[in-house]
Amino acid sequence: MADNSRHYSYEVYADPAMAERFDAMRFSGPIGRLIAETQEQQIAAFLAPLEGRRILDVGTGTGRAAIALAKRGAIVTGVDASSEMLEVAARRAKDAGAAVAFARGDAHRLDFPDRSFDAVVCLRVLMHTPDWRASLRELCRVASGRVVFDYPSLYSAAALQALVRRVTHKINPAVEAYRVFSPAAVSRELEGAGFHVTGEHRQFVLPIALHKRLNSESWTRRVEGTMERTGLMRRFGSPVTVVAER
Repeated sequence: MADNSRHYSYEVYADPAMAERFDAMRFSGPIGRLIAETQEQQIAAFLAPLEGRRILDVGTGTGRAAIALAKRGAIVTGVDASSEMLEVAARRAKDAGAAVAFARGDAHRLDFPDRSFDAVVCLRVLMHTPDWRASLRELCRVASGRVVFDYPSLYSAAALQALVRRVTHKINPAVEAYRVFSPAAVSRELEGAGFHVTGEHRQFVLPIALHKRLNSESWTRRVEGTMERTGLMRRFGSPVTVVAER
């Protein structure tokens, strides 16, 4: 396996300061909270019933999804390549009274037997990981039933932002680049691993950065609700959260 330790997705999150401020960067303010709460509810719905289910959270970061699932009765293991992020995750789980087993692990090569979890969750990882296809195959390998993951759509406003970030990253490596995906490419990889998409959820048509700048949950709900009713969400919504089953 190639050494990915110098890839930005590993280096950025090996910074203790980044680990400490990660949640505030991603999920603060009304729009950040809306993103987190909506995703949490959707994942719980995709994986129901949760009570007693063995779930692996790959790229757990500060443990947000892992903690939420554990509090709903799941038996959760969270893995991440960053020990700094895991330290924050363990502290947050303890504060929340959630029993989660955390361990270092790499999405490209998970240290678990085939089909050792009822379900596997992976959020905001495939868009950054050096080899997303290898990572997705690993998610499928260790899942006995379902995998839930998300990705920014090629057919959305995220595609333009991804292009800008890739260019900027070449000038300033501190800027996180990311890739976008076509649903067809994702489906092909899943089918190769013996899975098929059984459901998806799309959250925004307009750029997330715009929503955060306006900082109004009521405006966001109203505008994106209109996009959904007119069918634009189904075509251009992003990020896409997918559930796939064997």
